[in-house]
Amino acid sequence: MKAQNVYDQEAPKRPVNLTANADLLRIAKKAGINLSQTFEEAVLERVRTSLEGQWLAENKEAIESYNARIERDGVFGANKRRF
Repeated sequence: MKAQNVYDQEAPKRPVNLTANADLLRIAKKAGINLSQTFEEAVLERVRTSLEGQWLAENKEAIESYNARIERDGVFGANKRRF
């Protein structure tokens, strides 16, 4: 899932108040890590994981039904394959 499918990348930035380990922040700054970008990437990954879990839960019955049908009947056109 691409970022543009999850949120509007052109939306304005908003300041966020966070707390973090001071030593970790010092090391990150020394390493040249862009905390804003890192934060967005980490949140995006968590959002994707959450949305994926929601989708799987919402579609569990259909997925199970599809898998049962494939187990029972095989895949469409399987008897036409030449490999």
